[in-house]
Amino acid sequence: MKKYFLGVDNGGTVSKAALFDETGKQIAQASAGVRMITLQAGFTERDMEELWQVTASVIAKTIAKSGIKPEQIGAVACTGHGKGLYLWGKDDKPCGNGIISTDTRAWEYPQKWAQDGTADKVFKKTYQSILACQPVSLLNWIMDHEDGRLDKVKWIFEVKDYIRFRLTGTASAEITDYSGSNLLNCATKSFDDDLLADFGIRHLSDALPPLVGSAELCGTVTKAASELTGIPKGTPVAGGMFDIDACAIAMDITDERNIAVIAGTWSINEYISTKPVLGRSVMMNSLYCMDDYYLIEESSPTSASNHAWFVDTFLAEERQAAAKAGKHPYAYCDELAAGVGPTDQNIIFLPYLYGSNYDAQAKASLIGIDSHHTRAHMIRAVLEGIAFGHKVHLNRLLANREKTEAIRLAGGVVASDLWTQIFCDVFGLPVQTIDTGELGALGCAMAGAVAGGTYKDLREAAQHMVHVGKTYEPDSRHQNTYCDKFALYESVAKSLEGQWRLF
Repeated sequence: MKKYFLGVDNGGTVSKAALFDETGKQIAQASAGVRMITLQAGFTERDMEELWQVTASVIAKTIAKSGIKPEQIGAVACTGHGKGLYLWGKDDKPCGNGIISTDTRAWEYPQKWAQDGTADKVFKKTYQSILACQPVSLLNWIMDHEDGRLDKVKWIFEVKDYIRFRLTGTASAEITDYSGSNLLNCATKSFDDDLLADFGIRHLSDALPPLVGSAELCGTVTKAASELTGIPKGTPVAGGMFDIDACAIAMDITDERNIAVIAGTWSINEYISTKPVLGRSVMMNSLYCMDDYYLIEESSPTSASNHAWFVDTFLAEERQAAAKAGKHPYAYCDELAAGVGPTDQNIIFLPYLYGSNYDAQAKASLIGIDSHHTRAHMIRAVLEGIAFGHKVHLNRLLANREKTEAIRLAGGVVASDLWTQIFCDVFGLPVQTIDTGELGALGCAMAGAVAGGTYKDLREAAQHMVHVGKTYEPDSRHQNTYCDKFALYESVAKSLEGQWRLF
């Protein structure tokens, strides 16, 4: 009987599920938005029970659309945004809302730890900077602002580990996700009581679930989950992985030749190495989904969600015109932006809706507009500004590498030839895309195929399930223009440092 593998992906705004066959061909997909709760500036949350119900629904829709027999599903695995915080209570219910990775409420804690020496001390174990949206910061914020809440906590989850828990009833901490949380000792690949004590959360150690691997079998679908999702009871469930790992493995990042760039809510830029980068020149080292590799990462919440916000907030007329023309609003906006060349405007867009590469308090900005500029100029500036935000990170990665063959690009950007070419020209490197609609879910499906026994490891799964699509080459005519514009971008960003606290 032919087998299929189900990948479940919960990002910052949408829950998705996709079904793949053994060759990586996507058979069916479904998605639904998940309501974001914004209690005040800097807070981004979601109702955990609502998240589970939405996720179960998109899984059921995917299976129904596929036309396959449910018993043909060989395994399931989950991915989702890293960082953030999802707490499960001792009463076997969600313990408050889940917190999404775009949340900045805990911005003071990384600053405090940088000043008192904690950041330098823990770096020797975690190999990463401390972010406001990581569990260590959020748990400290809750301790200081929500008296008694943490006393009720049974499990500390990341989002995909929470969804897997609802599928299986078994609590597990998949290692790639937790290695990017500052909760894990990346040198020993284990939880560390002394590390937790450094963050003031030693008393929560029992709430950290047992560690599991990405392609490790760590439970089966329960009867209750089966009734909601349509996945047969007893179907194997793999550990899954942090979404940055899922996307990277689904781009066949199985050696050190290429760099993966993912343009979603977060600007993710990463490569793998057998050695971590310990000179503090990159933001994060975490454990990769392949043994013996570290994932070297530069990231910030400065990517494609800024474009979606701009279109949704300011371009009502363009959306109406697109509807009349039978076009997607983004495609219509691309046509407008294509009429503006790289040299036709120097507007700088800082994609800082959820903070910047430098400062969690930074704000999105359009700078340099005058009376002759049109919405087309501003759309082009937004597309370029997001690419420049990625280039800030990319340059830090390139400084630690001898050679890079190509950039493997994923996210909403790849639906646009114009925007992909802008990325390529800004980067000055070849850009390759992958032939799949749901990259994160494909990475999960690959983990499921290994856990289910179809492939021996993720490298073999990639050989069979990943297919490189189109390759873009940088346009030499635009090289000097984009070098100058990127220098202006960095200058403008630097000039505003220290001012954001006034807004």
